[in-house]
Amino acid sequence: MECREPITLYSAMSPLAKAWICMRWLLRHVGPGATNHFETCGFVRSRAGVHYPDLQYHFLPLSMTYDGKSLARGHGFQAHVGPMRSQSRGWVRLASADPPEAPRIRFNYMSHPDDWTAMRAAVRLTREIFAQPAFDRYRGREIQPGDAVRTDAEIDAFVREKVESAYHPCGTCRMGRSDDPRAVVDPACRVIGVDGLRVIDSSIMPTITTGNLNAPTIMIGEKGADHVRGRALLPAANVPVYVAANWQTAQR
Repeated sequence: MECREPITLYSAMSPLAKAWICMRWLLRHVGPGATNHFETCGFVRSRAGVHYPDLQYHFLPLSMTYDGKSLARGHGFQAHVGPMRSQSRGWVRLASADPPEAPRIRFNYMSHPDDWTAMRAAVRLTREIFAQPAFDRYRGREIQPGDAVRTDAEIDAFVREKVESAYHPCGTCRMGRSDDPRAVVDPACRVIGVDGLRVIDSSIMPTITTGNLNAPTIMIGEKGADHVRGRALLPAANVPVYVAANWQTAQR
């Protein structure tokens, strides 16, 4: 979205401004360099019938591409949003018998229809959020996808052109039973059929977690270390979580 007031990080994008931000951080640990500017976030359900949130939001006081390679010409703000439990499945395969050769990796993004449904909801819910009165003072024109993009087909075309990875891949060595043909490691992180080898990282997740992978991966490392050291495991705990009473019939 364009911003009507010059209060965004667009003013910090020049080389001189970046140098000043860097100096303030190095000398006093203050200023715009003391944050990643993603403090505002949210988790919402994309539609009725979804048990718990499946979309993750980050707000950024700047208009630019997710990889930082393209910047809008002027002050703006945006939301980064996408499905957290993608149903699309990819693969990792050997490229050859030569060990140093990089493997073949295909993510197969957006290959499942549920991901398209979630992305359409993400665009429409974001528009609804930015249309709230709290944004009236700041809201200019919609830069992307633009007011003319309304139908499912038009939103799909926008997503197809602009969608980007959020850098949280996992599940290439999924954990499972030893008789599961899709499983790579057993519940103790041991590679099935190989003695003396374990995998202890986010690749062993059978499915992606609902949120970023950092904390769950640390937890996997801690539990995997207990397996390696032969330490007794902590008792299981089913911690209650919030579930909306009307989740089956309403989006909110």
